[in-house]
Amino acid sequence: MSNIALEAARLLDALPEDDKLFAYEFIKKLVLAWDPDFTKVTPEEAKRIEAAENSGYVDADEIDWESIGIEK
Repeated sequence: MSNIALEAARLLDALPEDDKLFAYEFIKKLVLAWDPDFTKVTPEEAKRIEAAENSGYVDADEIDWESIGIEK
């Protein structure tokens, strides 16, 4: 989590409960307006996705387990 997000959480925690709920709903509206279907990624997430894509990792569902070791 970024430092600004941590600081925002600390500030939010200092508010009375009613104001916490108001601030939460406001933040939620901002996020939904920015990305209504949650498909955008932050720069940090984009770096992590790129690193994962370049890692050589292969999803187990993409492996034909029945054909391992069988010459075709």
